[in-house]
Amino acid sequence: MTYKQAGVDIDAADEFVRRIRSLVERTTSPRVMGNYGGFAGLFRLDYNERLFKRNYREPVLAAATDGVGTKLLVALAADRLDTVGIDLVAMNVNDLVCCGAEPLFFLDYIAAGKLSPKRLSEVVKGISDGCVTAGCALLGGETAEMPGLYEPKDFDLAGFALGVVERKRVIDGRNARPGDVAVAIGSDGPHSNGYGLARKVLLDKGGYSLDDRPPELEGASVGEELLRPTRIYVRAVLDVLAQYKVKRVVRAMAHITGGGLPGNLPRVIPEGLTVRVKRQSWTPQPIFRLIAETGNVDEIEMMRVFNMGVGFVLIVAPDFVRPVMNRLRRAGERCWVLGKVRRGGPELEWA
Repeated sequence: MTYKQAGVDIDAADEFVRRIRSLVERTTSPRVMGNYGGFAGLFRLDYNERLFKRNYREPVLAAATDGVGTKLLVALAADRLDTVGIDLVAMNVNDLVCCGAEPLFFLDYIAAGKLSPKRLSEVVKGISDGCVTAGCALLGGETAEMPGLYEPKDFDLAGFALGVVERKRVIDGRNARPGDVAVAIGSDGPHSNGYGLARKVLLDKGGYSLDDRPPELEGASVGEELLRPTRIYVRAVLDVLAQYKVKRVVRAMAHITGGGLPGNLPRVIPEGLTVRVKRQSWTPQPIFRLIAETGNVDEIEMMRVFNMGVGFVLIVAPDFVRPVMNRLRRAGERCWVLGKVRRGGPELEWA
């Protein structure tokens, strides 16, 4: 008996590695030490060459790991696999940048029931796109074929990102104070959270198919809205931080993922402080209204499960709100004043 007869195709794995080589190489930088196909990826933290000099005095490493949850089931049902790779990168690098860290490199793990080089190359194409957008290298990964644990067409994803920040530039929220302003950056939809509820409401209870175009979605299909990739905020946020290398203008940052605003924003605010959120300062995207109305989901539950249109929040010193927002807008982000920091807590206050 052969390994292939047992369900594991070594030749398919080799073909997959050949297919994705160009996708990996397009993410490299002068700090990546060429070792494609090696047992470990190599990356130089300091880089002394004149044109690309980038050295750290007191480097602090930041690490993150995450997946994309049951959004994968939507991608599989739609047979569209080119966006979940972007989600995988985004969920990790957006977490990294919350402490001020620059993402350096990314690793992926793909576990599949049957290795299809063509299908899974679409996933890696998304991962490569996400790394290019975030400015980090796709340094390595692992693809495991696991017949018996997964159905032939099923697979799961996990991502791992490493970043670095100067110790004196770490942003941990301890400098936040009453009067600071919460600046929101818009999301592109549910991103990669709340899909257990979204699928149950729309596809099961609501009876929608992924191709349906309910009027609430203003021309978009259910599948298109659910598969919009998670927005990557890294370049815009790092651009803001680069403008203020001495002053502590940005006091805290939060990536709004599972738990929504109530579960994520208080994590970065010191004890004794809260944020008074102006609920009327933004309008969530139509997909959220469709979920709430179809499933009779109340607003409190929606806010606890989804980002509701807010993908990222910066806590900014009041005198610098306008220039920070101007830079974010020049970087292509939608942003607005979400609220203010005040004494109280630990829950958010709503105005």
